Amino acid sequence: MEQLLSWFNQLEEHIPYVTPVLFILFHIIRPILFIPVTVICITGGLLFGLTHGVLYSWVGITLSSVTFYAMMHYSKRDQHYLNRLRDLMQYKLQALSTSQIVLLRLTPFVHFHLISLIMIELTRNFKEYVKLSVFTNMPLALIYTTLGQWLHSLQWTYLVGFILFLGLMFFLLRRRELIWSWDEYFAFKN
Repeated sequence: MEQLLSWFNQLEEHIPYVTPVLFILFHIIRPILFIPVTVICITGGLLFGLTHGVLYSWVGITLSSVTFYAMMHYSKRDQHYLNRLRDLMQYKLQALSTSQIVLLRLTPFVHFHLISLIMIELTRNFKEYVKLSVFTNMPLALIYTTLGQWLHSLQWTYLVGFILFLGLMFFLLRRRELIWSWDEYFAFKN
C-alpha cells in the first residue's frame, strides 16, 4: 500500500491534473474490481486531503451512480440479478425516506448499487435520480473521507457502537404513514 501511495504522490508531483481524473475513473471502475466505496473514499482523504478528497470522491461516486443507471437500462440480466437480491432483502421501497437512503449509503456492508437500484425505483426519471444521487452521495463522501483515519484505526467496540447508532437513526428517521384501502376507510359498522 505504501508503494502505491508513493507512486501516486510522484505522479501527482509530475502531472498534477492527471491524478484526480485517475481517481475519479477509479471510482467508476470500482464495481468491476469489487472494492467497497468506503475504501476508495478513505484513500481519497489520504491522497488528496479533506477538501479535494471530498470533492473528487463525491464526483466519482455520483458518476458511478449515473453509470449504474445507464447500465440498468441497457442490461436486463444485471437488472434481473439485482432485483432478485433486493427481493431477498425484502425492503418495502415505498417506506424508505431520503434520510434512510443516506443512512444506508453510510452503512459499509450494504451494497452500494443495491441502494442505487432502490433509488431508481423510487424516482420517476433520470433527472430526479441524479438529484437524489447527488444529495445522498455527499454525506458518504464527506464522512468517509474526513473520518478515514479514524475508521482505519477504530477498535471493534467503537465500530459496533457506530453500527448500532446507524441502526437506531435508520429506525427513528423512517417515514411514518398509514395506508388504508377504500373499503377500510368507509367501512360500515353493523
